Amino acid sequence: MPEPFEVLTMGRIGVDLYPQQVGVGLDEVESFGKYLGGSASNVAVAAARYGRRTAVITRTGEDPFGTFLHTALRGYGVDDRYVTSVKNLPTPVTFCEIFPPDDFPLYFYRLPKAPDLEIYREELDTGAIREAGVFWATVTGLSEEPSRTATLAALEARARKDITVLDLDYRPMFWPSREEARRWVQQALPHVTVAVGNLDECETAVGEREPLAAAQALHGFGVKLAVVKQGPKGVLAHDGAASVEVPPVPVNVMNGLGAGDAFGGALCHGLLAGWDIERVMRFANAAGAIVASRLACSDAMPTAAEVDGLLAGEPRATGGPREATSA
Repeated sequence: MPEPFEVLTMGRIGVDLYPQQVGVGLDEVESFGKYLGGSASNVAVAAARYGRRTAVITRTGEDPFGTFLHTALRGYGVDDRYVTSVKNLPTPVTFCEIFPPDDFPLYFYRLPKAPDLEIYREELDTGAIREAGVFWATVTGLSEEPSRTATLAALEARARKDITVLDLDYRPMFWPSREEARRWVQQALPHVTVAVGNLDECETAVGEREPLAAAQALHGFGVKLAVVKQGPKGVLAHDGAASVEVPPVPVNVMNGLGAGDAFGGALCHGLLAGWDIERVMRFANAAGAIVASRLACSDAMPTAAEVDGLLAGEPRATGGPREATSA
């Protein structure tokens, strides 16, 4: 019997076209770099950087960009056996503008429909999903059928096995309303043991924006570990009994778009390693900071040595039993 994957993700994939000119709009950009993109795929790449056996469940178009994504995944050490093509739907392309330190507009080209939303329940390898060390699903996968049913079926197949993660990953352009997104997020939450999101994503999921209140609301749905990313305030992690708050790692920001996915891959690595929550959060925060200091997402994912190097001399976290933090 084949060895189970350590990290198996499910969700978006596409081609990121990032401008080579910084600080100008797309109308003035003259050249672009082409990279693998999509949150679930980037998380798999990030975890593979730490030597984890990873795979992603997703779909591409039957076109040259789809071929490029298969090649890129394999090049990063990510198993692509569950990446299949969809006829008559183009592989998604995403453009961004880069205005450091904190303005990175995104332009998604996912029409008439993204192939990664054409994942069907009956095509899932539920055995691989059950046996994976980490199963990571995204809220975007809940935004349309048949991906919605497939995502919920995958989570149900896990039967709340640790470590089952829901990336709250709320993108308003993929949903008719925040309320509709909340409805489906709350269908998924009882099946997961870890939830990860920023303040806006937590508000979408559970109607709470204050970090500790959001974490406690997530626990109310059965989540064991709630991770609330607070931007410049760092990250709060709460396991239902105690919390830890880790400050951000200062870097010169080039492109903040891949930081969350780098955080996610590092989170998977640290949880699989059995580290305490403070160490996991510090490592994941530093991984995100490294990617924020670089242009690309997938290409920029760091190694463990790079993360440990950045962490040298960084301040320790603050935390304690049920410690409250401000929004």
